[in-house]
Amino acid sequence: MKTAALTAQTRTSALEALRASTTTGHELDILVIGGGVTGAGIALDAVTRGLKVGIVEGQDWSSGTSSRSSKLVHGGLRYLQMLDFHLVREALTERDLLLTELAPHLVRPVSFLYPLEHRVWERAYVGAGIALYDTLASINGRRRALPLHSHVTRHGLEKLFPDLRHEAAIGAVRYWDASVDDARLVSTLIRTAVTFGASAASRTQVVAMSTTEGGTVTGATVEDLESGDRFEVRARQVINATGVWTEETEALAKTEGGLRVLASKGIHIVVPRDCIAGETGLILQTEKSVLFVIPWSRYWVIGTTDTPWKLELTHPVATSADIDYVIDHANAVLARPLSRKDVIGTWAGLRPLLQPGTKEGTSSAKVSREHTVASPTPGLTVIAGGKLTTYRVMAKDAVDFALGGRAHSVPSITQSIPLAGAEGLRVLQRQAPTIGRRYGWSRAMMDHLLHRYGSLINELTESVDVDPNLGRALAGAPAYLRAEIAYAVTHEGALHLDDVLMHRTRLNYEQLDRGVGALEEIADIMVPLLGWDDATRTREIAAYRDRAEAEAKAELQTDDESAEKVRLQAAEIAPLRELEIS
Repeated sequence: MKTAALTAQTRTSALEALRASTTTGHELDILVIGGGVTGAGIALDAVTRGLKVGIVEGQDWSSGTSSRSSKLVHGGLRYLQMLDFHLVREALTERDLLLTELAPHLVRPVSFLYPLEHRVWERAYVGAGIALYDTLASINGRRRALPLHSHVTRHGLEKLFPDLRHEAAIGAVRYWDASVDDARLVSTLIRTAVTFGASAASRTQVVAMSTTEGGTVTGATVEDLESGDRFEVRARQVINATGVWTEETEALAKTEGGLRVLASKGIHIVVPRDCIAGETGLILQTEKSVLFVIPWSRYWVIGTTDTPWKLELTHPVATSADIDYVIDHANAVLARPLSRKDVIGTWAGLRPLLQPGTKEGTSSAKVSREHTVASPTPGLTVIAGGKLTTYRVMAKDAVDFALGGRAHSVPSITQSIPLAGAEGLRVLQRQAPTIGRRYGWSRAMMDHLLHRYGSLINELTESVDVDPNLGRALAGAPAYLRAEIAYAVTHEGALHLDDVLMHRTRLNYEQLDRGVGALEEIADIMVPLLGWDDATRTREIAAYRDRAEAEAKAELQTDDESAEKVRLQAAEIAPLRELEIS
C-alpha cells in the first residue's frame, strides 16, 4: 500500500470529510481531539480496527509535549525502585516493538553509563537493578532487541567517556535504551493513519462539543484556523487526548466530570558534540530526579528539570535559571565544564501530570500507574498521563474504553502494523552506498536520511530526479537537503515556516541562530508549493524571526513569569483562538 502524502490539499479533503459527517450515514465512529503522540496513536489504532476516524489538532502536529520530550524510548528504570514490575515490562515491550518492528528507522539504540561512587555495595545494588531491567525485557517472548548491561571499570570509563571527571566515579554500569525524534514519530503515525483511511486536519480547533439534552456528546464544533470557517462534526464517540489541555477540553462538554491534570515544565539544552568527549550517554541522580546526557546526532542533549507550571500552556520556555541548573548539574561530573556560550539551543515542554482520582460523576478504568482512561459523560472518553514509549498501549486502552463491549469483536492490531518507512528498511540500508554515490550524498547524509525517512527515502530521490537542485544541502543549514524542505510540504503537511523549523526539522534548537540564517532559502522552496504571494512570504519570515528573537530574550529572564511575558510578545502566524466555553 502506497503511503499517503499529507499536503494542504489532503488537509482540505479531510476537512470536507469531517464536514460531511453531519449527513446521515456519514458520521464518524471516532473523533480524536489532539495531535500529539497519544492522539495520533489513537487515530491509527481506531482506523486499523475498521472504524471511520477523524483527528483534529489546534496547532501543527506534535506542537505540544510530543515535540518537547527527552526523546527517549525507555522502560523507566525509576519504576523498579517503586517495585512496579508490570509497568516496566510493559514499557520495555513497547520499546523493543518500536526498535525491531514498528519504527526501526526512527527509533535507535543508545547506551548509558550509570556512574558508581562506591566500589562494592553500590555496584552490586545498581547492577542487580539493571540486571532485572534486562530480565524484564527478555521475557516478552521476542528476540532481544538490545545488548545486555555490562560493568565498566574506571579504566573503561576513561575510554568510553574521557570527559567524565576522574573523581566523579570509580566505575559504572552500562545499559541500553533507545532514542527517537519525537515530532517525526508523531507525523509518521499521522501519515500511517491517513494511509489506512483516517481524516486528519491540523490547525483545526475544537471550540465546542455537541450534546443531547441528556448530556451525551455527539460530536464537536471545529474551526479551521487557516480560514476561520466553523462547522459541525458528528461522531459516535469523541476521544479527548489533549495532554495539558485535558481539563479545558473537558469543559467544552459542559460537564463537571473528567480527569485532573497539572502541568510540570521540563527543559533541555543542546550543545555541540565536541564540547564533551564521550561515546555513550550518562544518567545522573540529582536531588530532584535524574539528569540525562544524551548523544544526539551532532550534539548532546542534556536535561531535564521538573517545576510546576501554572502559566500559558502553548509556549513554555527555558529561563536563565533553568539553563544554569542543567549546566551546573552536568558540570558536577564533567572534566571540561560547560558554560552558557556552549549552549546552541534549548526547548521546554510541559508534562501532563495526572492527579489522583477523578472528578465527581466520572466513570473510569485505572489502566496503569502512568495513564488513566475515563468518561466524564456518555459519548466522551478522556485519556491523560502516560509517556511517549507507551503511546500504543495508551491508544489501545482509549479505543477499547470508547468502544466498550464492541471492543472484543474488533481488537487492536497495531502491535503488528509497521509505521510508514519501516517496511523495506533493511533493503534500503544495503542500497545506501549506491544511492549516496548516485546523488553525491555522504555516508553521514545517508544515515541522516534513512533515520528520518526510512524506506520513504525513495520519495525524496524521486523529487531530486525531477529537480536536481533539491539534492543540494541548504546553504544556511547544510545538515539538511533542500529536498527535505520540499518534502515537508508535499508529503508531511507543513503549512508554515514554523512547522518546518520546529517539527519537520530541528533547526530551531540545532543552530545558534535558530535557523534564521536559512529562512530565506527555506521560504523560497515553500513559496511555489504552497502558492504564497510576496506578502505571505514576508509575513511568514517576519513571524518566525519574531519568534526566534522572543525565545532568545526569554532565555535571559530569571523566572517563568518574566520569560512568558517576553515570549508572548511574538505574534502567531495563525493565531490560536481562545477556547469558547459558554
